[in-house]
Amino acid sequence: MGAKQKGGGSKPKGNTADEVEETLQAVVLADTFEPRFEPFTLDKPRCLLPLANTPIIEYTLEFLANAGVEEVFLYAGAHSDLLEKYINASKWRASSSPFKQFNFLKSTSASVGDVMRDLDGKHLIAGDFIVVSGDVISNMPIEGALKQHRARREKDKNAIMTMVLREAGRNHRTKSSTVSPVFVIDPTKDRCLHYEEIDEHADNNHKRLNIDTEVILTHPELDIRQDLIDCSIDICTPDVLSLWSDSFDYQSPRKHYLFGVLKDYELNGKTIHTHIIKDDYAARVRNLKAYDAVSKDIISRWTYPLCPDTNLLPGHTYDLRKGNLYQEQGVTLARSCVIGRRTVIGKGTSIGDKTTVRNTVLGRNCKIGRNVKLEGAYLWDGVVIGDNTDINGAIIADGVVIGKNCKVAAGALLSYGVKIADGITVEAGTRITKSCRDGSESISDPSVVGADGEGREFIQGEDDDEDEDDISVASSGLVYQNPAASLSSASISTLSSDISDASWPRSARSSFSDGEEQDNFHHDATTSIFDSLRDGVSADVVQLELVSLRMTANASDVQVRRAIVASFMKHVQQLMEAGKNASEAVHQIFSTYREVVDRTLFDRAKQEKKDQVDLLIQLQQDLVHRNKGANILLFTAKELYDLELVDEEAYEQWWSDSRSSETEEMRNVRSQAQQFVEWLANAEEEESSEEESEEDDDEEESDEESDEE
Repeated sequence: MGAKQKGGGSKPKGNTADEVEETLQAVVLADTFEPRFEPFTLDKPRCLLPLANTPIIEYTLEFLANAGVEEVFLYAGAHSDLLEKYINASKWRASSSPFKQFNFLKSTSASVGDVMRDLDGKHLIAGDFIVVSGDVISNMPIEGALKQHRARREKDKNAIMTMVLREAGRNHRTKSSTVSPVFVIDPTKDRCLHYEEIDEHADNNHKRLNIDTEVILTHPELDIRQDLIDCSIDICTPDVLSLWSDSFDYQSPRKHYLFGVLKDYELNGKTIHTHIIKDDYAARVRNLKAYDAVSKDIISRWTYPLCPDTNLLPGHTYDLRKGNLYQEQGVTLARSCVIGRRTVIGKGTSIGDKTTVRNTVLGRNCKIGRNVKLEGAYLWDGVVIGDNTDINGAIIADGVVIGKNCKVAAGALLSYGVKIADGITVEAGTRITKSCRDGSESISDPSVVGADGEGREFIQGEDDDEDEDDISVASSGLVYQNPAASLSSASISTLSSDISDASWPRSARSSFSDGEEQDNFHHDATTSIFDSLRDGVSADVVQLELVSLRMTANASDVQVRRAIVASFMKHVQQLMEAGKNASEAVHQIFSTYREVVDRTLFDRAKQEKKDQVDLLIQLQQDLVHRNKGANILLFTAKELYDLELVDEEAYEQWWSDSRSSETEEMRNVRSQAQQFVEWLANAEEEESSEEESEEDDDEEESDEESDEE
């Protein structure tokens, strides 16, 4: 990594107090006190599990090093001896470490609250400090957030904490699909006024925000944000620890501490602020869904420079090759094997004849047999796979042996040292382990692993706090396509306060979604169009209502197309759920409401088809998060061409536009449309050659006639 910038800045010489205050400290919570990675965490702490073949804790410590942290307090819980051994042997304890001090603290705590109270009692924190979870992955430069935090603190000592939040939209692969955090923010001061968690499985009548009337009446402008990812990166003053100690019932950082401090503002006078990032990457590997999503982000280089070819660990030798393929030196590949895109292969691994590997991470010293199929899988170190075995979307831990002719389905978790006998099928979501929670010797179950196998099915306890995001690592659709997973503005049915809509401050009401006029237009226009499509309203009435909304909000052509795309695609999906196939649904909507789309395209006579390309890009972006999005896009592209809404040149310009292929998701959703685009290109070439042939024939006939004369 580059040169580390220390967070202390310039300090007056000889002033010991200032020097202590300006030393930037960090607290790393290595234990999250959650069972979400069991059975793997029966043997190892979560922060040492490999993520793209690098332990998760390495990414977190790299982030802190680049932030200019000089002193680290690492709080270990379960398997603290293993973690201490790893840290003592790592570069973080070497003389060249960017940290001046690295303090390893063992804890018998049962919650984050216990850790924070223990830290307060030790009196180790002298000034500003950063608190991060031990599973944070971020390339964010923290200097801006730190500068704002310190400026606020200088003006007001009661500004005790700044939370780093990432703007990611309401549908995002790293967000939970079961609980939606909602932040109520005063945008003029970046101050968080209220925090609440909404249960996604509750019916709409119970999705309520309980905001105090006083908060609404005393703040003329409010943003209610449900599009933010909590990065678990907090910049704090020592007062944060005091408040933890004052309330022994606080256990979790957000649900208890943040909610409680904001509720008790009148008593404590302390304020908590936000720093919202848009362009940088920050996420937590909080569960198995996030493990899958963040792994894909690392491989696709969204986390750059935290990628395999950076070789964060001494001895790693990864090179980046075409198609986001990362391979270490010392890999043995059979000539007939096929290695697909977005794959990582560690040193000492061998892959046999006719084996296919795609979207998969392979650790070091793995032995993969012949005619094996690996798709979307995570194989850690020393895994052995027998011939003719298929593994799809599973996580296989160190030392696992899987026999010949086996099948391992999506979401299966095979923990350390498990052995699966020949011919066994491991069903989707099955967890197999050799370890027990109480440390006792496990008895193998032949019905699960076969007669010659080793391991038993791991059954989670009734008290395990596991959300549904953990049920399958790879319900791969859950990671990238879950249109109903996030909280829409319509889902928050009521703001439970004692005031009526008439007395609601106008600016607060107008910023309900995102506080922007364009979002109000998008919401109103999308709702209006969708309701009209569902009710069968004629195209001219839909167009009239859309023009009225557009003039009221002074919306741009791009915003109008965005609203049309969102409502049309939502209705397509509704029709498909009712039994129609994609082709029928697309044809029904676009043929009926052709005029609505046509009136947003003003580039017919132009060589550069900006409007038509924008329409296709908007369709791509919307369909990324919808079920069967690639299939719908193919039929939509064909329908737009048949209805003469999109010209042939526009498809070529769309395909070469960098926006249409800038992310893995965008490339995936347009994949099926490639055949149509190529057909158009070939058709043009054939027409051109036929025209040239006809011209040649005409010239020959003309020459013959002149010869006869």
